[in-house]
Amino acid sequence: MSADYAVHGNVAVITMNNPPVNGLGLSTRQAIVQGLSQAQADDAVTSVVITGAGKAFSGGADIKEFGTPKATQEPHLLSVIHAIENSTKPVVAAIHSVAMGGGLELALGCHYRVCAPGADIALPEVKLGLIPGAGGTQRLPRVIGVEAALNMIVSGEPVKSEMLAKLPGQALFDLLSESKDSLLQEAISFAQSVAGKSPLPLIRNLPCKHPSADAFFKFSVNMVNGMTKGKYPAPLKCIEAVQNATRMKFDQGMTAEREIFTNLMWTPECRALRHMFVAQRAASKIDDVPADTAQREIKSVAVIGAGTMGGGISMNFLNAGIPVKILEMKQEALDKGVAVLRGNYEAQVKKGKLKEDKFKQRMDLLSTTLNYDDLKDADLVIEAVFEEIGVKEQVFKKLDEVMKPGAILASNTSTLDVNAIAHFTQRPQDVVGLHFFSPANVMKLLEVVRGADTGKDVMATVMSVAKKIKKTAVVSGVCDGFIGNRMIEQYSRQAGFLIEEGCTPQQVDKAIEKFGFAMGPFRMGDLAGNDIGWAIRKRRYVEKPDMKYSKTADLLCEMGRFGQKAGKGWYDYLPGKRDAIASKEVEDMIANHRTTLGMTARKIGHDEIVQRLVFSLVNEAAHILEEGIAARASDIDMVYVTGYGFPVYRGGPMMYADQFGLFNMVQAMHRFARNPHDDATFWQPAPLLARLVAEGKNFN
Repeated sequence: MSADYAVHGNVAVITMNNPPVNGLGLSTRQAIVQGLSQAQADDAVTSVVITGAGKAFSGGADIKEFGTPKATQEPHLLSVIHAIENSTKPVVAAIHSVAMGGGLELALGCHYRVCAPGADIALPEVKLGLIPGAGGTQRLPRVIGVEAALNMIVSGEPVKSEMLAKLPGQALFDLLSESKDSLLQEAISFAQSVAGKSPLPLIRNLPCKHPSADAFFKFSVNMVNGMTKGKYPAPLKCIEAVQNATRMKFDQGMTAEREIFTNLMWTPECRALRHMFVAQRAASKIDDVPADTAQREIKSVAVIGAGTMGGGISMNFLNAGIPVKILEMKQEALDKGVAVLRGNYEAQVKKGKLKEDKFKQRMDLLSTTLNYDDLKDADLVIEAVFEEIGVKEQVFKKLDEVMKPGAILASNTSTLDVNAIAHFTQRPQDVVGLHFFSPANVMKLLEVVRGADTGKDVMATVMSVAKKIKKTAVVSGVCDGFIGNRMIEQYSRQAGFLIEEGCTPQQVDKAIEKFGFAMGPFRMGDLAGNDIGWAIRKRRYVEKPDMKYSKTADLLCEMGRFGQKAGKGWYDYLPGKRDAIASKEVEDMIANHRTTLGMTARKIGHDEIVQRLVFSLVNEAAHILEEGIAARASDIDMVYVTGYGFPVYRGGPMMYADQFGLFNMVQAMHRFARNPHDDATFWQPAPLLARLVAEGKNFN
């Protein structure tokens, strides 16, 4: 059973015990109901306390049960809450640490609530594309007020228990305990004080009104529409459900809530968001690295290079309270890099996102040097130097000389061979790739590139460090471009073919942005710097002379149009602004190039643009999976959602392919292969993709 039952004097204590967050899976629900029945049958018991063991009261439903028979198997959460409400003996929720989702709904069903300070209280279902489904939309407005409840439900964000205790009107908590340590004893004392009371208070019996309901809910709908732009159905349904609480009797509101919840469960957006929730947790696990693997201690970090990447990488560690020493070859470069880093923090202070004392603390943790010997005591060193193998060789040979035994040597390379880099040293087991994404202090993704010799303890350590600096770490094997950049190359090739065949850069960008990408391929190229892709293509022309590319990107670079940093790229840019303006010069270059090729521009529809771009990602990803570069399809989805702007409500390229239908996708790929201006060889389905279609299976 996933709950413990004990009697303290005349109070029965039911302690949910389902680590790590006491999820309300079937066995936990069964144990609560059994404990209630046992307490009801014991004449010596006069009241009941429900609490949670360990780090949480309850984090809510067990998401692994969503869509399975266990999710609806009796007793489901509604039945558990019904049993609590109908108890003839008072039931007190003793809340601490975390009460979220179904955990909070369980507490709202209790007769009384005692809470420890510092607890995070939330109904986060909207983040999974759902609304609360066990009375949250009906009970919370009755106890904290309609506006406060709607804000919590639509945002899904946690609120501290002390803040909620200050709200006017009905009290969510009957008592705030002195501390988490004294919570249980205070809850038992409170339970004893209410023993024998009749009738027992029920939140469901409280009124639910708003003085200007129509205007308030209309305003709320307009606000949500403005923020979500119709991409997420759940927030609007949250508003509908809370509005029902003000218009309907409680049981009617509950029936409507359940209907909305059930309908949302099978929307593509909900399936995608639930997929991402599970994928994020799966990405943190490495199959052959046990959870108890001993980790190396990381107390200080060194960063080689004070450029944009080096400064951004350094900020992540400074933010986490870890001292950083930055090395550069010239004082001028060092001063410039530190000035940019300081400026980033000052901008946060100015916007009110960072307090002055925190800013000072972080800058105090930063030191600089021009001498490799000064790095010798660092536990982790990350190089962020020019992306050229000869430069990396010089750096790693020097690090091998000076770094202490056991130090982890990491490369921020985005494409180069981590195994080759590791063997520039005498300690390849200590070398790993840590590929941060620009801007490194903002982007969540961290590709952890595991070399052939990288030690398991190194992997365990860097995955733990990634969590500490609040990155979403995804493990990649070694190949050119790893997961993300290897796939984006195929996406970029398709973008080039599309403009040769008749599209404008803005047409391609508009189509993929309407699909949900944060930025189209041409705006992305201008932001990253078109010269970076140019350098990679020059290497490809030597290494893979048979690979086909559109020449338009090279012609663009030959014109000096390197992107935003040059004030011109695929688009024109006004000084100091990032607005992309269509360029007549680029349109003329593309038209002249088509003439050189003897091509006539054709009209290309939105669907073809999106499918060629997205399906190119999926087909390359299928090769990556087959080769073992990525451990699972959901890891690839995490890379693309957190690092490349793939729309989260579509769940990443692999989840989107599953929902589109792999058979349908392969049929489209066969059509693209017949296009004489495309790359027919590339559009042959990857063996894994072909096998999944033949077997009627999906990636996820």
